[in-house]
Amino acid sequence: MRTTSTKHLSNPTLFKEQILYWSQQFSETIILDSNIESNENQLYKSYDLIVAVEAFTSIQTDYEKAFEDLYQYQSKTNDWLFGYLSYDLKNDIEALDSKNYDGLHFPDLYFFQPKKIFLLKENSLEIQYLNMCEDEIDSDFEDILNQSKIKSPKLNIAIEQRISKENYIKKVEKTLAHIHRGDIYEANFCMEFYAHNAQINPSEIYQKLNRISDSPFAVYFKKNQQYLLSASPERYLKKENEKVISQPIKGTAKRDTDSNIDEQNKTALFNNPKERSENIMIVDLVRNDLSQTATKGSVEVEELCEIYSFKQVHQMISTVISNVSHTTSPIEMLRTTFPMGSMTGAPKISAMKIMEELEETKRGLYSGAVGYFTPSGNFDFNVVIRSILYNSENQYLSFSVGSAITAEAIPENEYEECLLKAKAMFEVLNETV
Repeated sequence: MRTTSTKHLSNPTLFKEQILYWSQQFSETIILDSNIESNENQLYKSYDLIVAVEAFTSIQTDYEKAFEDLYQYQSKTNDWLFGYLSYDLKNDIEALDSKNYDGLHFPDLYFFQPKKIFLLKENSLEIQYLNMCEDEIDSDFEDILNQSKIKSPKLNIAIEQRISKENYIKKVEKTLAHIHRGDIYEANFCMEFYAHNAQINPSEIYQKLNRISDSPFAVYFKKNQQYLLSASPERYLKKENEKVISQPIKGTAKRDTDSNIDEQNKTALFNNPKERSENIMIVDLVRNDLSQTATKGSVEVEELCEIYSFKQVHQMISTVISNVSHTTSPIEMLRTTFPMGSMTGAPKISAMKIMEELEETKRGLYSGAVGYFTPSGNFDFNVVIRSILYNSENQYLSFSVGSAITAEAIPENEYEECLLKAKAMFEVLNETV
């Protein structure tokens, strides 16, 4: 059971910073920021900010029987749960494996039941504490309001590229050969940028990344020595009572400081036949995924190939919805749609097999999903892209980017798209491309 208290905030923007600093004392922290000021046109918003800290209970497992274990945990706990599903849970759903290099060593699945939760909407902050610590609400709130930033030394991180440009082009050509043979018709091919002996202040890097991206599904996640710093613009799956929403992204274009050129880039993206065909292929895949749990005839494309503008890029986003029976398990909705089609390609299983052979890094949490379950069984999960992953124990830092390869793909252009997606991460790590 939880005790609830409501506070009025005079400066929600400052509070976001202060609660980030305050949360560093806990072994388990998650901050979900919708950056509402920059994303007012975003559909299906719930909260401006959610913060959860300090695990009371948790589940951590590898991919074997992961969804079954999560079902048991979620249905028995019947409370708020926060955590992630790594991309490699695909191996639990299908006869697949992941044998590529992994420098991060995150568990395949992790969720925790927090002792302390903060839910922000505009100037109203709802605080929910487990009854065992409800007497700490007021003192914690005062402590948060007294936090101030500690400046970190300047970074100097040598970032390496796992796949060279030459090798990348060869691998895309191999992907195209699979497409021309008819093995697949689209695949999301990803490559890693990484650094050994990286020493960073994760909360500061997250702040920088969030500030230059202002994305609607930003995440700061900490589990002991493992961190995710995410500026994701993409929703994987959300459940609101009996409605399920998926919002795949396929299609990216540069922003420009010249408003006329910027508008031209936006229009060109909207009219680009390759980008539209990519998006529509994934919409078809998502429709098929949602139909596995949907009530008959309820799957619907609400938005097709809409252009949303973010600080770094324009994105082409579609919205697919369905209805589900109240008896359908939330975990089953995730299992039957995971991983997100925009990160796999189609047909899904063939694309995942081929990408596993061509990629050189285990994706892990990248291409997975971070989010939460509510006590009533609603949920909301992002897609982990535009993200930095960090293990402070072995000082390994990693970020990956990918692009969709279709029959019309030009390898050099796909490589440039990857660099465009990596730009924000390089920028906050004081590197130039």
